Amino acid sequence: MLVARTPEGPIVGRRVAITGLGAVTCAGIGVEALWTALLEPVAPPSKHVAPFDASHIGGPKELRRLDPFTLYALTAADEAWRQAGLTAPLEDGGTVVTTGIGGLQTTLAQVEMMRDRGPGRVSPFMVPMMMPNAASAAVSMRFGLGGPCETVTTACAAGTHAIGNGARLVASGRCPVVVVGGAEAVLVEIAEAGFRNMTALSSTDLSRPFDVERDGFVMGEGAGILILEDWEHAQARGARILAEVLGAASTADAYHITAPDPEGRGAVRSMRLALEDAQLEPRDISHINAHGTSTPLNDLAEAVAVGHVFGDAAPPVTSVKGHLGHSLAAAGALEAVASVLTMIEQVIPPTAGTKTVDPQIALDVVHGAPRPAAVETVLSNSFGFGGHNGSVILRRVQP
Repeated sequence: MLVARTPEGPIVGRRVAITGLGAVTCAGIGVEALWTALLEPVAPPSKHVAPFDASHIGGPKELRRLDPFTLYALTAADEAWRQAGLTAPLEDGGTVVTTGIGGLQTTLAQVEMMRDRGPGRVSPFMVPMMMPNAASAAVSMRFGLGGPCETVTTACAAGTHAIGNGARLVASGRCPVVVVGGAEAVLVEIAEAGFRNMTALSSTDLSRPFDVERDGFVMGEGAGILILEDWEHAQARGARILAEVLGAASTADAYHITAPDPEGRGAVRSMRLALEDAQLEPRDISHINAHGTSTPLNDLAEAVAVGHVFGDAAPPVTSVKGHLGHSLAAAGALEAVASVLTMIEQVIPPTAGTKTVDPQIALDVVHGAPRPAAVETVLSNSFGFGGHNGSVILRRVQP
């Protein structure tokens, strides 16, 4: 049974507009670089974020005090803020920027420093650089956002959870604006070794979501940021509204610390709750931006879950992890950015790396080339270690 909604919008309370997008990925700095890469049939050769000029973020001394994940978040947030055309400070503005692991590169560097030169040489900035809430704090300080400043560390579902949590802050009237997203920078030897030794990574270093020969994910890094804004607040200042957040949901598998529930029960409930939140039926969804990690278990469980929710009428599916790799907490945020771009451009990007869809996966996986399509609504899914599930539903805004 659907919960009663106010006339203002499907999420209880105020309508939630998206007015800004920002991205840092292996494809380059900025949303334009991301979208250009996603339309290519093949992935960028490296999943590392290449060094870039960050002088607009701060001077050399300030930049040295930022772990890469915080730098990525600030860079993406700066792009999104500029697109939104907002003016700082905002006393009631909120920040929900997530990470799965935090400042691992800082931790490793300081462990090496202590080992080689003693504990007296450990940086006094180590803790504020490595803590998972560093990115959220840095974004709030940069734009003078004095409302809630929070970090959700729910592994690979965190970016999507950030969007859902931020949307609630806007819809409830607590914040007129919330900067949301995720950032990750753990593409380092020890993290890769840990994932590889648990047999999560591809043995061929090739991400091919839903493919019959998929054998694991490829690590990625970067940041995705969205500006969520009260619809009337955005209209009053003449902002361009890019899309609308209609619904969101979060559930737990309560099954296993790393493996998904093979029946996809938690994922099913997440998608159904998001649809209920948005007051939509499965037939109203135009496209699914899948979690699609390229692991045998995850892709199959997601396909099973989608089948339970949509039956034989599931809309076209794509996974941008074929292009970007799996950037953990940044993934869901980057996928939401890609979903907004898909609705704006009315083109579904192909799933790079995928050649032959697994016969057990009864989904219409877009691969090989971009697909022009009438995309009015997108369901974006994220699932993380620990059994975390997140779904968000976005709607196109007519130009």
